[in-house]
Amino acid sequence: MSDLPDDEDPDDGGGFDVDDWSRLPAFTGAVATLDDVQARRAVFALADTAEPRPLVMALPQPVIWWEEDGEQAAVAVQAEVHVGADGEPFEVLGLILPDGSSAVALMEDVDLVDDTDPAWRDLVVRAINPDDLPDA
Repeated sequence: MSDLPDDEDPDDGGGFDVDDWSRLPAFTGAVATLDDVQARRAVFALADTAEPRPLVMALPQPVIWWEEDGEQAAVAVQAEVHVGADGEPFEVLGLILPDGSSAVALMEDVDLVDDTDPAWRDLVVRAINPDDLPDA
């Protein structure tokens, strides 16, 4: 299940930077329930789907999330496959953003990257320290 560390600092806001993202706890090996979300072990719990199962992938995983406001750096900490009402499977990720907030995204809306990816690193820096960036 979750790899929540016993020494987790409750005041850190749950966010990350380019050097400490790998400390984020991942929810693996099970499909999340509402109790898991309420206990902050998981980002999401889906209802009204069929055949839910964990999506096997290495977590946590840096990603670039393509959402309606543009691209954002994130780290996937939860991954599941569900079958919708149309009978089609879809892959869902639970994401943590640099500021510690969470989001849910479809796998098709993210690019899996590694932490050396310059675009991902730039997006993280912009999200957590926009004042430290040089003027364009």
